[in-house]
Amino acid sequence: MNKVATIENNGRKNNYNFITLILFWCGLVVVSSLYLTIPLVSIFADNFNETTATAAWTGSVFSLCYAIGLLIFGHLSDRLDRKQIILLGLICLTIISPILGTVETLTFLIVLRGMQGFLAATFAPVALAYIVDVFPEERRVTATGFVASGFLMAGIIGQVFSSLVSQWLGWQSVFYILGGVYFLTAILVAVLIPKGERTNKNENLMSTMHQLKTIFTNIYLIYCYIITVTLLLSFVGMYTVLGNYLTTNFNLDDNQILSVRAVGIFGMLLSPFSGKLVEKFGIYNVIRSGLLLAVIGLTILGISSNLAFLVIMSVVFVAGISMTVPSLITVVGQLGGQSRGMAVALYTFILFIGATLAPIIAMSLLKTGNYFLTFETFAVLIGIGLFVSFFIKPKKIRY
Repeated sequence: MNKVATIENNGRKNNYNFITLILFWCGLVVVSSLYLTIPLVSIFADNFNETTATAAWTGSVFSLCYAIGLLIFGHLSDRLDRKQIILLGLICLTIISPILGTVETLTFLIVLRGMQGFLAATFAPVALAYIVDVFPEERRVTATGFVASGFLMAGIIGQVFSSLVSQWLGWQSVFYILGGVYFLTAILVAVLIPKGERTNKNENLMSTMHQLKTIFTNIYLIYCYIITVTLLLSFVGMYTVLGNYLTTNFNLDDNQILSVRAVGIFGMLLSPFSGKLVEKFGIYNVIRSGLLLAVIGLTILGISSNLAFLVIMSVVFVAGISMTVPSLITVVGQLGGQSRGMAVALYTFILFIGATLAPIIAMSLLKTGNYFLTFETFAVLIGIGLFVSFFIKPKKIRY
């Protein structure tokens, strides 16, 4: 009995488009938590009488704990029910998120952000594995593209949401409202997402070690991971710096900066359709083109003195990242072979390690007072990813 039949025999007809939409929403609201504090760093610094570098740890600790959680929950999902892990994570996020709005010290806020990050990791690797379990092969790339676009769109939506709410209701309300969003999302998952069938029921520690050995002896996967670390490193780094840059160089107020951040959403429209681009141009060409766009956009963004052109370049940069992320997931899964699940889990881990390092690097570079140096450093880093991409050996990938 196949997986589709199993779901139908449980009284459900599998509507893949609807499931994809819910998974997209889950990815959007869960990963948005990572980016919530980017516009709030200066508010935290003022509110708790700390430096901005210290306040930036509210983002970095989330990313670090999130990255650790990705490996743990990705492995656990091969032994436990994937839907239940996602649901449990959403319930825990419903509880812990409002508590963040009640803290009175930055230290406690950072600790809770770490816990929030760890719990948020119950979604990404589990959802990607769930797609493999439930979706037919011809629908997996599209579904993965939509979920990945949710991850990326969270980078903009999370910042816009926290900026608006903090301006209107105070920063505490950001976390109160977020708890309500997670509660409603948990209900959606509980009621509308069908249970999947695990494909690796006999997963154990020895098989995991064997998979890791296989992965780390595959030079092409190593190249992919080098590219991976530069993606959110440059993305989060750019947006961490952007607010200060726009205020200092263009005298923009909070609402105008918010508008510039929001425009970046247009650059993410390519992500759900990356599968179509891959079919037409080839996956390696799409990855290299995406990285090239990101390098060009970020390089010019750092030297542009024209605000309109700067905004356009930010969209170009985001478009490049949006093309690359879902395409690279597919390559990692294909190169991983029988160790696909672990390879993708490591991909997500490394992706968010980059997000962890980004605010730390950005704040350190900002101490120089040189915005050009800051932006061009991130451009060079993603340029390294572009260079490495030419060493990945092309292999035929099924879509």
